[in-house]
Amino acid sequence: MRQVVDVGLPPLDQPFSWATKASGNMLFTVHGPVRQDGSIDTGPVEQQARQTFANLQRAVQAAGGTLEDVAQVLIYMTDVTDMPVIDAVYREFFSEPYPNRASVGVAALVVPDMKLEVVAYAMVS
Repeated sequence: MRQVVDVGLPPLDQPFSWATKASGNMLFTVHGPVRQDGSIDTGPVEQQARQTFANLQRAVQAAGGTLEDVAQVLIYMTDVTDMPVIDAVYREFFSEPYPNRASVGVAALVVPDMKLEVVAYAMVS
């Protein structure tokens, strides 16, 4: 059974939920640099990464957990040379032991000038 988690972000004109829980404790969530008013931050990658990870943190907390409950993070970025900047922001939100992670370079994301999108899986209470 799937339960949608209200993460405080507005719905977009796409068929998806910001976060869903399954089997009671498993959280599936995806985020980009979306502001609370629904606009997308297309500024510098550091700013986009900070907004993206803040959205992830908000989603995990809305589901009853913390970032320590995140087991896996998948980072999709349009420019792999941005990885050191994304890593620096990542360390502001996560600490050791870090979640399992994959980082992937992609040709583009749906929103022009959006530089990253993050998928995360967590076990929350």
